[in-house]
Amino acid sequence: MEPTRPPRTGDEKATLLGYLDNQRATLVEKVAGLTDAQAKWSPVPTGTSLFGLLAHLTMTERWWFSAVVADLDPELPWSDEFPDADWDGPPGATLADIVAGYEEECSRSRVIMAGVDLDTRTSTRHASHERNVRDVVVHMVEETARHAGHADILRELIDGSVGV
Repeated sequence: MEPTRPPRTGDEKATLLGYLDNQRATLVEKVAGLTDAQAKWSPVPTGTSLFGLLAHLTMTERWWFSAVVADLDPELPWSDEFPDADWDGPPGATLADIVAGYEEECSRSRVIMAGVDLDTRTSTRHASHERNVRDVVVHMVEETARHAGHADILRELIDGSVGV
C-alpha cells in the first residue's frame, strides 16, 4: 500500500475515501523495515504498540465496513471476557502477517464501499443505532488518522524515523 494524495477536485465520496486510503498507507509505511520485536515494543503503560495499532485497525475496518455497512457477520476477536483482544492480533502472528491482514481488510472495505452510496442507511443489527454510511467513513478517517499520529510517535521512539 503506497501513500497517495487524496483527490483535490473529487466528489465527496472520492475525497473521503482518498483521505482514508492515505491514512491507511501511512500506517503501513510506519512499520516498514521493523522487526517483530520493534513493532511489538511499547513505551506506555497501556501496551500500545505499532503491531497492536495495525491489529486493532484491521478489526476496526472489519467491524465498520463488513459488519455495519455490509451487514455481514465477520469473525471478530473481542468478547465480554476479552474486550480489547483486537489489539493483540492473532496468536503467533508476525508483523508481516498483521500488515497483510490489514491490507486485505482495507481491500475488502474498498470493495464494499464501491457499491454503496454515502447516504445509505446502515443496519442496526450490529450497531447500536442507525447511521448513514457517510458517518462510518468520516469516523474511519478520524480513527485511522488518530492512530497514524500514535504511530508517528511510536516509530520516532523506536528508531528516530520521522515523516512518511
